[in-house]
Amino acid sequence: MTGLVARWPQQSPRIFLIAAAAIWWGLYQTLVPFSEALVALFPVARDSHLGGALQFFFYDTPKVLMLLTGVVFAMGMINSYFTPERTRALLAGRAEGVANVMAATLGIVTPFCSCSAVPLFIGFVQAGVPLGVTFSFLISAPMVNEVALTLLFGMFGWEVALLYLGLGLSVAIVAGWIIGRLKMEDHLEDWVRDMPRASARFEDSGVTLAERIEGGFAAVREIVGKVWPYILVGIGLGALIHGYVPEEFMASFMGKEAWWSVPLAVVIGVPMYTNAAGVIPIVQALLSKGAALGTVLAFMMSVIALSLPEAIILRKVLKIRLIVTFIGVVAAGILLVGYLFNWLL
Repeated sequence: MTGLVARWPQQSPRIFLIAAAAIWWGLYQTLVPFSEALVALFPVARDSHLGGALQFFFYDTPKVLMLLTGVVFAMGMINSYFTPERTRALLAGRAEGVANVMAATLGIVTPFCSCSAVPLFIGFVQAGVPLGVTFSFLISAPMVNEVALTLLFGMFGWEVALLYLGLGLSVAIVAGWIIGRLKMEDHLEDWVRDMPRASARFEDSGVTLAERIEGGFAAVREIVGKVWPYILVGIGLGALIHGYVPEEFMASFMGKEAWWSVPLAVVIGVPMYTNAAGVIPIVQALLSKGAALGTVLAFMMSVIALSLPEAIILRKVLKIRLIVTFIGVVAAGILLVGYLFNWLL
């Protein structure tokens, strides 16, 4: 029986995808009653601080993990078209401006994060991709990725997800274009600047639907297997905020009226290291307590696009002045997004 289930995706891939989607959707519909039933097993009042925190944790944990697994699986199939080699080939030789837009858009559908920043950066430089275009991609890939957009859609609706997509892409495009205009190639580390150029050609090899499904499973094992501890920590923090932090305190600290809340959120977010799946439960809890959307999303963007660990990793290929410029330009864009969100919503 186990062997039959294991062979099913290879033997009948289309039927497997339809059945898997139906099972996923059915389980997703049970999350609210499941979380309430779990809370009822504990000797706590549902309307108490602890009861609210427990319900938040028991509901958000499977919800985020299910959303993440579904999106990563689907994108693992799609990403078989967008290997690093193909991405470099698509961007090499393009004029700046158009290439910045292409690079930021490709960042949405490519599974790269800060941990892969150095090899990607080196590969882009070797392929002759302009510096500003490379930065547009490196900003967009972690910040405006499919996981962030899907979780935002699942928790806040398509309006917030779409607005985040547009403004996040704008930050990546404009920041990359500005860095390109500054002509800072001399601030690459010497060994990177002097590398011989490599061909950006890409030869497509036929991949079957069954192989793409296996790519989806591999992506789930790799990505979900790596980030689930961050998710649990993020949901745990979100549950504590949801259950115990007074609304008046959060509104005064991160509300629209506090003009300094947006830059403070960015300053707090930069030293942290997590990903969209880990930080969005915290975003949800902060918003439920009266924090302003722009302030909270500025915090989220700074965590996943301007993390201190990423800057340390990039130090291997960039000189200090270029790293400072990168952080400054992106931080300015995030501040603008935060204030704009607070003004619009």
